[in-house]
Amino acid sequence: MTLQFPNRSRRFDEVRNAVRFIGHDGMFEVPFFVEAAALTLPGSMELSEADFLTAFDAARGSIHDVAREAYSYGRRTSYTLTEADFR
Repeated sequence: MTLQFPNRSRRFDEVRNAVRFIGHDGMFEVPFFVEAAALTLPGSMELSEADFLTAFDAARGSIHDVAREAYSYGRRTSYTLTEADFR
């Protein structure tokens, strides 16, 4: 099966300082995290949880593409996407 993202929900995880979202591979849920630094521009001022979620929503298509690529390299219990993954 191919990794899909039918559920548009996402939330900010303060402990990880990242936005969490879920992908689905058939009946399996695959958790992903996008580090906050990957959602900001260099030199940005301190952003709120709402700012990070808005940035995630604006880049959702490319985030899903990067998540699919990371998932294609092998199965793990979760995936953390960093700034380097988006270059």
